[in-house]
Amino acid sequence: MAMPLLLVALTLSFLPHTQSKLTAAYYDKSCPPLKSIMGDIISTKQIEDPTTAAATLRLFFHDCMRDADINLSLSGSSFDLITRAKTAIEIQCPDTVSCADILAIATRDLIVMVGGPFYDVRLGRKDGLISQSSRVDGNLATSSMSVSEIISLFAAKGFTTQEMVALSGAHTIGFSHCKEFSRRIYNFSKASDFDPSYNPNYAEALRKLCANYTTDTGMAAFNDVVTPSKFDNMYFLNLKKGLGLLSTDQALYTDSRTKPFVDLYAQNQTAFFQDFAHAMEKVSVYNIKSAESKGEIRRGCDCFNNVKTS
Repeated sequence: MAMPLLLVALTLSFLPHTQSKLTAAYYDKSCPPLKSIMGDIISTKQIEDPTTAAATLRLFFHDCMRDADINLSLSGSSFDLITRAKTAIEIQCPDTVSCADILAIATRDLIVMVGGPFYDVRLGRKDGLISQSSRVDGNLATSSMSVSEIISLFAAKGFTTQEMVALSGAHTIGFSHCKEFSRRIYNFSKASDFDPSYNPNYAEALRKLCANYTTDTGMAAFNDVVTPSKFDNMYFLNLKKGLGLLSTDQALYTDSRTKPFVDLYAQNQTAFFQDFAHAMEKVSVYNIKSAESKGEIRRGCDCFNNVKTS
């Protein structure tokens, strides 16, 4: 479940009336138990399924960056977490807390729970009323893109190259399916069976792991082979050793525009945490709609209240 490079996920649409009205204290009066409810459910779910943090982070990023509203077919740990939280919150605070805000809170809290940085989450979003699959293409980076393409994609959304590299550090948790990097480990070229930018021992291990990936499509590898369940700067240290799982990962260390930031974050985890937190705050308010935009507080996060998808 690599983020942001893999899998189209449930999207909940970030539609506050205006960005300026977002505030961390938005629900302090309307739903005082929100924090405790979220804390209990998040902790329980992460303990039950350690993949929840990575899945929810990926979902959050896709929700913000793809500029689409909802995919009703998502299943998995992140969807289950949001559904559990929404159900519990509706009992205590009916028609009050948006699914988009629940996702934003859950993402931050899970990052912290697995060792990552705390950052403020401004609340007050509404859930959107539109679902269009056509909004996906061109809004998310893929594992087949070049560094130039990814830099351009982020730049078009107002993000710097350094912010892109910092956000890529989210691959310090989670995993990617073998099909996403199979071209790097099988029949890479006439000169080499695997991509020579891989550490040879790592490449051989991946070749063995993914040997049956065409028949067992669930085969996957950790994005960070050293500390896969801990949010830290190991992702960047791995790139320096040829342990970048996806081609888009390893390319960050070979491209002169991104390598300085890889070196910085590999050497200084504090710098990575600070820049990642800042970039996540920026992602969370990306493409906030104007006051004229209409949204709703969904009663269930997998469907609209009264409007069918279009």
